[in-house]
Amino acid sequence: MLVKILILLCFFLVTLGVGFACRRSANDVNGFVLGGRSAGSWLTAFAYGTSYFSAVIFVGYAGQFGWKYGISATWIGLGNAFFGSLLAWHVLGRRTRIMTQHLGSATMPEFFGKRFCSPALRIAAAAIIFIFLIPYTASLYNGLSRLFGMAFSVDYTWCVLGMAVLTAAYVLLGGYMAAAVNDFIQGIVMLFGIVAVIWAVLESNGGMSMVMAKLSTIPAPQAPDMQGALISFFGPAPLELLGVVLLTSFGTWGLPQMVGKFYAITDESAISKGTIISTVFAFIVAGGCYFLGGFAQLYAESVEYAAPGKPVFDSIIPTMLSGLPDILLGIVVILVLSASMSTLSSLVITSGSTLALDIFVPLMRRRGILPGNRSQLLQIRLLVVFFIAVSSVIAIVQARSSVTFIAQLMGISWGALAGAFLAPFLFALYWKRTTPAAVMASFLVGVGIMCACMACSFAGLPFISPFLSSPINAGVLAMLAGLIVVPLVSFVTSAPERSEVDAMFASYDRKVVVQASTALSPQEENL
Repeated sequence: MLVKILILLCFFLVTLGVGFACRRSANDVNGFVLGGRSAGSWLTAFAYGTSYFSAVIFVGYAGQFGWKYGISATWIGLGNAFFGSLLAWHVLGRRTRIMTQHLGSATMPEFFGKRFCSPALRIAAAAIIFIFLIPYTASLYNGLSRLFGMAFSVDYTWCVLGMAVLTAAYVLLGGYMAAAVNDFIQGIVMLFGIVAVIWAVLESNGGMSMVMAKLSTIPAPQAPDMQGALISFFGPAPLELLGVVLLTSFGTWGLPQMVGKFYAITDESAISKGTIISTVFAFIVAGGCYFLGGFAQLYAESVEYAAPGKPVFDSIIPTMLSGLPDILLGIVVILVLSASMSTLSSLVITSGSTLALDIFVPLMRRRGILPGNRSQLLQIRLLVVFFIAVSSVIAIVQARSSVTFIAQLMGISWGALAGAFLAPFLFALYWKRTTPAAVMASFLVGVGIMCACMACSFAGLPFISPFLSSPINAGVLAMLAGLIVVPLVSFVTSAPERSEVDAMFASYDRKVVVQASTALSPQEENL
């Protein structure tokens, strides 16, 4: 216990020290929200990765999908690495940085408002973020309760309050840069932690060969009659697995806290290096998490069950780790705490800045009040505290009550945000013909699909079909619907003012000087 407490105290001290050291970078709105757009490749890549993979992934998703799909759940992690990281950086990174800097936008709602000259889009996007990021933020605490209870015998409420206070302290002190530096440190913990955990769990089960041999004899819940389903290439339910890969990989393209990382990149070399670093990070962390989850059925006799044959998925990974040595268990607790706090800091900065800059500041200006930089910064800091406090209360209430609505809202948050924002954000960066009406239509369709799915689930009815009743599959439907709705509505509505759009896209054609390793000059090409 002493070893585990010392590890935890060291982590707390380092985290607070980083917040104190970065306080000078958070003296204005641009510094607090974007770090002055000066984050390099390593900081941005680790901030992207640690915001991507939280305790929800490590404890919840890894256990749930590993139980259902076995070793094939590793495909989810690989999809996250190659589609959610590598392809996302290539498609979105450079254009997002250029366009948002040209427009002077610090948040996703502000980007939509300026890109389409529409205050209504700015308000609508801010409202969607406000409604769906709070329950998503609350869900981050869930993975901590069982691990802390197992390692320290600490009540869930104190776990939530401790994580909330620590995150609030370093975010309020140092803003984006404090979060980014801590993300880098926490990312290193996650990298070494997941490798150590996989090695320890394999060793405790007799090695890789023995694990595969045991899994080959266990029937899969999704296909009990399929021999060796848990170690097959695509698992017992390939179509369901594909839905998980698509939502968790491409869904990040529309999440404001993820694409916001591209706003703060400092230069071209940071994008090139960051793409590689982010992909390797995702490959190890996400691939490792889901690979570890693939061993879940080996612990079927020890996990907690809510009903016969229905395990409590959040209990699977803690059960797998309960027999680890104390020092390794302490590292695992720091791993999960790091994953949760890094994502939490990203979410509350996104939420606080969105509500302040896209709702309160425009409202004050309409009333003739011109808030200065300090006033805006104070609003953002107060709203960061508000979001952390509300999400903490929701997490505690949901854990101690039978309020099913909160749990359902948590489940649809990712799908609603990705369904609403992915298509319009992508088209806004690449297609001049995109119209404000098309963007609003995507907002309505994405949120509408997920809310309808939740309503049907709450009423005990299927949403369209049993397959689409899953929030994951409904989220994929919402994303695909947006990709269809945006071009269709754009073609049937009035085109935006050509001169204004051309001026925005002209930022992509601006001449810059790059290193020879990036591009050859015409004379060199002829040699």
